Amino acid sequence: MLQFSANLSMLFTELDLIDRFKAAKISGFDAVEIQFPYSLPAEQIKQVLDQNQLKLVLFNVDADDLLQGGEGLAAAPEKQQQFELALQQSKTYAEILRPEAINILPGRCIHNPTRKAEYLTTFINNLSLAADTFSSLGVKTVFEAINTDDMPGFLVNNSSQMLDILEQLKHPMLYLQYDIYHMHKMGENITAFINKYADKIAHIQFADNPGRGQPGTGAIDFESLFNTIQKSQYSGYLGAEYKPSAETSKSLGWLSQRLIQ
Repeated sequence: MLQFSANLSMLFTELDLIDRFKAAKISGFDAVEIQFPYSLPAEQIKQVLDQNQLKLVLFNVDADDLLQGGEGLAAAPEKQQQFELALQQSKTYAEILRPEAINILPGRCIHNPTRKAEYLTTFINNLSLAADTFSSLGVKTVFEAINTDDMPGFLVNNSSQMLDILEQLKHPMLYLQYDIYHMHKMGENITAFINKYADKIAHIQFADNPGRGQPGTGAIDFESLFNTIQKSQYSGYLGAEYKPSAETSKSLGWLSQRLIQ
């Protein structure tokens, strides 16, 4: 049976973050993920997780200015010390929250595109450092590709690049975070990739395309896709990371359908 997690950074945003945990549980989720949990103390998150019998399966290392249009943190050579501090912050949270995986966002090179190779090398080195850091806790490190329309200049934007990096590092605790929305937007064959590389994926996220809404608002056949994932070797969670077209509770018809199957 498929396991779903609610991305609390994108779902239930009509509520304060601390109240989204209970809303997720009431809506049928047994697990949650948060892009950046650092606005709340880890101890408070742990308490509300326990109160609602929820598991936190994923969060990201801080990405600095990435979501505001900047280059992010993990690839910028001049931000090395800042990245290492962010890594330690995530480790402190992981020691308390024990997620299944922590995501490192590659970021982008936009101020001086001629340095793209240098940025990519920095990212790969930092990814290796992160995998070493989190493996001591039994936590997997993941990284993802993001489409070039939503985030121009993103260093990793397709599955081939992700596999190349995975092959370069060959770290036993390094895996892919595979985002169905982003890869569909890049024109990739999602079903074929999951069937072939499910063992290399530690976390899947999804939204429909176009629009990044809930399943049923775009062109992706989620019924077929979910069935493919269920039959594959993938054993992790599927993170609902979409923009609800209405109040979140009214966007969960896809979940209700899966729960009664």
